[in-house]
Amino acid sequence: MESRTTGVHVRLLAVLSISTATLLGAPQAFAQADLQALYESLQAPFNLQLAGRPQWDTVDVTIHHVAGGIYQIRGEGGNIGMSVGEDGIILIDDQFAPLSEKIMAAIRSVSDAPIRFLINTHVHDDHVGGNAIFAEMGATIIAHDRVRIRMMEGIRGNPPLAREAWPVVTFSDPISLHFNGEEVRIFPVPPAHTDGDIYVHFTGSNVLHLGDAFRTTGYPNIDTGNGGTYQGTLDALQIAIDLAGPDTLLIPGHGVVSKREAAIELRDIAVEVHGRVAALLAQGMTYEEIIAAKPTIDLDPRWGSRLDRFLPGIYLDLTD
Repeated sequence: MESRTTGVHVRLLAVLSISTATLLGAPQAFAQADLQALYESLQAPFNLQLAGRPQWDTVDVTIHHVAGGIYQIRGEGGNIGMSVGEDGIILIDDQFAPLSEKIMAAIRSVSDAPIRFLINTHVHDDHVGGNAIFAEMGATIIAHDRVRIRMMEGIRGNPPLAREAWPVVTFSDPISLHFNGEEVRIFPVPPAHTDGDIYVHFTGSNVLHLGDAFRTTGYPNIDTGNGGTYQGTLDALQIAIDLAGPDTLLIPGHGVVSKREAAIELRDIAVEVHGRVAALLAQGMTYEEIIAAKPTIDLDPRWGSRLDRFLPGIYLDLTD
């Protein structure tokens, strides 16, 4: 199957044969609202107090060269990837709408080219908050089929996103853009952080943008309420590990540009904690007792961020 989008080839890839059934294999035992309610109940023992967003005018937005024509933009929210070249600009994610002016200033410090494509790695607002603004500038939004569906329905009890923010090109099978002198492979991974996670591989620049399926700031963030799974997290990390060579650079959803060793470390810590929780379950502990036992206390100084999403994902994996 082959089509053309604004003059750029888009074709299906047979490189990664991942079945649609596997990709959409988030838990089906509950209706979405029930799954969200269950997930929130498992977060409750953490007594998490969410910090408010910062004053937007105090946020520093900076741009950093990664390799070839690839850049990373950091601000508040998920890391933005950017490809710059003779064909124009590809953006990967866009953080929050109030930061769009600062993000544009960072982009224009490197290039005045038009933004041709905006790729969403998943549905969370710190990655797609600027969608409508960049679409108005002429960017074609690309995302997983599930991302569009969740935007249309609204997530976490919120109303649907504005229609202007919805992706107009969606997929459940791998696709490629031939852009800025290299093949840009865009492909889904098993439900990991959410059920709409994708990776973006800049094959010529040897850079992978992995969205929130990979992060260097803490434990894996498994948003079960939006289809994320523990096993999918392991599988997605393994895909990155297998695809990356010794010099491949990995842009995480949050954190610093890394190499495959960081993905291996994150996978291994996930397996370690899973084993600890399984052992406590085997002793007959309840979920609340497992949380109270602090099975990760020795790991938390390095990995402690987002236990409220990590441990529920492990518990649901172990208890089906």
